[in-house]
Amino acid sequence: MKKLQLLFVAAVLFIGATSFMNAQSKVAHIDTQALVEAMPEMKSAQGQLDKVKKTYDAEIKAMAKELDTKVKQYEGEASTKTDEENAKRVQEVQGMQNNIGAYRNQALKDLQQKEVDVLQPVLEKARAAIQKVARGKGIQYVLDSSTGAGLLLADGVDLMSDVKKELGI
Repeated sequence: MKKLQLLFVAAVLFIGATSFMNAQSKVAHIDTQALVEAMPEMKSAQGQLDKVKKTYDAEIKAMAKELDTKVKQYEGEASTKTDEENAKRVQEVQGMQNNIGAYRNQALKDLQQKEVDVLQPVLEKARAAIQKVARGKGIQYVLDSSTGAGLLLADGVDLMSDVKKELGI
């Protein structure tokens, strides 16, 4: 009877230890920021964003130059005009300033939306490659080791080279 109890306890301990070993998860890490920056699609996306930004900057500078020219003209002519005309000119200048501010705000919103539209497919492709490599290696959790991502120690498996190989970079 004691041998049966001892055998039962040994079996329970063996099953418990096996379950504990199976419960441990495989964890890896990857610097997603470095991965995305290394992708050729990111360079193309950044080029598109830079082009849009330069267009908006050029338009805003042209509007500001026009405003500056008009202000100088009005200041030079102010002494020869009536108070009523000068008041209308001040309102016109303020309206132009408001238009430039509104255009700048709209340009920022448009640029942010364009950034989301252009970068989303790049990020999705990177995420899919990370998932594919991790699943292929039997890894259950992948942590982001980018600076500021909250990872304090990254001594585990680094998936960067495998994911780059998957993406063809």
